Amino acid sequence: MAKQVGMEVGIAAAEAVGLCNIDMAAVYPITPQSHIAEHLSDIVADGRIDAEFVTVESEHTSISCVSGASATGARVYTATSSQGLMYMHEILPIVSAMRLPVVMANANRAISGPINIWNDHSDIMPQRDAGWIVFFAENGQEVVDMTIQSFKIAEDDDVMLPICLNMDGFQLTHTVELIEFPDQKEVNKFLPVRKPFATLHPDHPISMGTLGMPEIYAESRKSQDEALINSKKTIFKVWDEWEKMFGRRYKPVETYLAEDAEILLLTMGSMGETAEIAIDELRKKGMRVGLVKLRLWRPFPFEELKAVVKKAKSLIVTDRAVSFGGPGGPVFAEVKSALYNEKERPLVYNSIIGLGGRDVTVKDFMKLIEDAAKAGKKGIIKDYEYYGVRG
Repeated sequence: MAKQVGMEVGIAAAEAVGLCNIDMAAVYPITPQSHIAEHLSDIVADGRIDAEFVTVESEHTSISCVSGASATGARVYTATSSQGLMYMHEILPIVSAMRLPVVMANANRAISGPINIWNDHSDIMPQRDAGWIVFFAENGQEVVDMTIQSFKIAEDDDVMLPICLNMDGFQLTHTVELIEFPDQKEVNKFLPVRKPFATLHPDHPISMGTLGMPEIYAESRKSQDEALINSKKTIFKVWDEWEKMFGRRYKPVETYLAEDAEILLLTMGSMGETAEIAIDELRKKGMRVGLVKLRLWRPFPFEELKAVVKKAKSLIVTDRAVSFGGPGGPVFAEVKSALYNEKERPLVYNSIIGLGGRDVTVKDFMKLIEDAAKAGKKGIIKDYEYYGVRG
């Protein structure tokens, strides 16, 4: 039977992994992800699960270790953050190209320089084209649920791709929340034993990750792209199964009071709940505003996004990362591109917020929306701006 426990979200992530009958984990600690690594190693050391926890010397090694283990048919897990994820970058596209169902948590943290250990999304955005399925969790319950879901999605025969689950560093990882955990029997029923398509074994040698000559390289890229796009079907199927078993519904694009909204705000990650309060306050003032929350980053939910924003007059896309010298933030660029050919589309505006852990309060969200509304009436909305930044 499911039970509710008040727990730090980073610890809860490790507990969720412990429910998934993993065979092996290799996690190099880095703030603010370290509690996941430390608690998962305790779970293994205490004999609560029959798994190997490999102590490695770097994030590059951790992703390499879990990739090798996954290729042998093991269910594997790793986690990282910020510079650690950047250090993994060389290996990330290899994991997806080899169709290895690695599950990884990323405790989102600003990248250097200057050195900053607080939260934004500048670590995951440079990995956009690594070929991984990418989710963003909004709260601790979603972290637990989506961790368990990720193993089932990644290991599905129609997917066989790695998954990165993002959770905002500190703002989420170090927050204590009341979380409902399924029991082991429920997870065992939902998540079957992994049955790999092909495995490395010394008694039956096969080749993986071999040389791709020009005659086949483009075809391999195309098939990988198609696999990632087609993974949406399995993602939706698994989310449907989860709802039937546990009663919690997941969608690639969530909305809040968006049906009749003239102005929509788009967020990703933990700031969505703060933004909801701002929406409530502005509704009391008579403003027809709503919220769009992007949960699925890759594969990008084009049709689902178009459906929820087409009736709005303005869409304010918030970014917690910068595409230097580009059009603004990376999420803004994706959203604007997705809507480019639509006849019914809102005016899309970008606000870059919360970089390096800077607070964005309810009042900040309210002012952001009110400023955009005023500028829109005057016809002077700019493509993007750094909100709340001096100079």
